[in-house]
Amino acid sequence: MIEARHLRVLRAVAATGSFSAAARELGCTQPAVSQQMKALEGSVGTPLLIRTGREMRLTQAGESLVRHAAGILAGLTAAEEEVAAIAGLRAGRVRLVSFPSGSSSLVPGALAALRAAHPGTRVSLEEAEPPRSVEMLREGDCDVALAFRYAGAAGAEEWDDLVVRPLLDDRLVGLVPEEHPLAKAESVTIGELADDSWIAGCPRCRRQLVEVCESAGFAPRIDFATDDYPAVVGLVGAGLGVAVLPELAIESVRPKGARAITVEPPVRREIVALTLPDLAQVPAVAATLDHLARAAAR
Repeated sequence: MIEARHLRVLRAVAATGSFSAAARELGCTQPAVSQQMKALEGSVGTPLLIRTGREMRLTQAGESLVRHAAGILAGLTAAEEEVAAIAGLRAGRVRLVSFPSGSSSLVPGALAALRAAHPGTRVSLEEAEPPRSVEMLREGDCDVALAFRYAGAAGAEEWDDLVVRPLLDDRLVGLVPEEHPLAKAESVTIGELADDSWIAGCPRCRRQLVEVCESAGFAPRIDFATDDYPAVVGLVGAGLGVAVLPELAIESVRPKGARAITVEPPVRREIVALTLPDLAQVPAVAATLDHLARAAAR
């Protein structure tokens, strides 16, 4: 196998014409130069140098290798500089996938802080709900996935192979029209809304809603379902039903004509940032996780 250090010595010998001059240029001893040339000739299986008097002359194979060495060593130097830039966060790329309410609440502050601290790091953003976002991470389509799961829900082991950075607990709140009989209540139980029409959110949130309602002894009558949280708020505000939404979702929407009320007993979802174990060692990915955690803390 040809080593880069041997190519550097060969180029020095070719440029200076002798082992001793090459040794002076490289800052090593003549025996070290001679030893490395023997090792290189052993690797390629043919002589590379011929001694003519006090000078060394390249064989045809030696000339060919020196010709290629320039490009090889230049490419290696460029690669080393690029890797050093990425390791030092002067460069780098992170592909982030987030669910919509995370995109509108946690992501903007985190990415603004990341750009200020490391302007050479570029982050792209795509939206997907779990479990699709988690699948994208495992399939190599993103580097960090902002995801959530509901406390006590089945499948807690689904992230066992991933690095999980906990960010915050997001409580679900009830959303009712302003003219609803319970609109002025400080809190309600989910059972008190059993006779209302329901407006459901994303598929995972929908399943959670059905489970919570069933645990309270009723099946919700879902008249509308949409992945768009502003649409959910708008439908509630228009008096078309009630909903249960995460606080993060309401935070980014002005609930016109609707009132948020506390639901008891509390239902929470855990917001996390996920990545693969190997990716967690990449400086740009680690910095992204850190800034997401700081944004959540704020």
